[in-house]
Amino acid sequence: MMTAKLTAKNVSINFKERKLFEFDNLSFCEGDVIYLQGDNGSGKSTLMKLIAGIIKPNSGDVIATGFAPKKWWQSNSLLGKAVYLHQHAYLFDGSVEYNLRYALPKTRFSPQELQARVAQAIESAQLGSLLKSDATDLSGGERQRLAIARAWITQPKLLMLDEPISNMDKQSQKLVLAMINILKQEGTGLLISSHQTCGLTALCQKHWHISEQKVVESSHIPSFEQSQEFHYVSAN
Repeated sequence: MMTAKLTAKNVSINFKERKLFEFDNLSFCEGDVIYLQGDNGSGKSTLMKLIAGIIKPNSGDVIATGFAPKKWWQSNSLLGKAVYLHQHAYLFDGSVEYNLRYALPKTRFSPQELQARVAQAIESAQLGSLLKSDATDLSGGERQRLAIARAWITQPKLLMLDEPISNMDKQSQKLVLAMINILKQEGTGLLISSHQTCGLTALCQKHWHISEQKVVESSHIPSFEQSQEFHYVSAN
């Protein structure tokens, strides 16, 4: 089976009359673990939305390869190929359990595998005591844990995390790091946006940096002081 991959070529993005960024070629595929860095307002969230197919570039193309072919009645869209999680995650009205089980990938896993994966997500995100709670009543950290657990269950080929541990307490950060580390081991491609190096960016092997309206790719990851303590990450 081909490796799932998204390739963006000759892209330029404007915000109103101002050029936000441009680049010649970026690729994001299964097995990649990429740290996306940039100053506030540089366009990190915009770049993720571009790759996810949520927005279109002013010029250039994003091409998907290695994904299961669409049915004849479905549009050839980028949407759904890469899962994008905003730092303020969207949750459905209803209980935590309803949110976890919504749109489960029933064709990818057997009922037994799916049940085991749901149970593991509940335990990993420590959501057991909250299953009957309304998702809208959760704290910011609990909402983010729920959103990541929901994505984790589906075992996506590509997952983009936009400031995933911002405004989280240290315990929640540790839980999220453990879940994302499992996805890394399973081969999920990860693109992680953060203002600064932290426990999550220490997992990364590639570096995208938005600076001076350019997106620069390198294999150099900014240094991270090895510690069991996580840095708090400011909101984007």
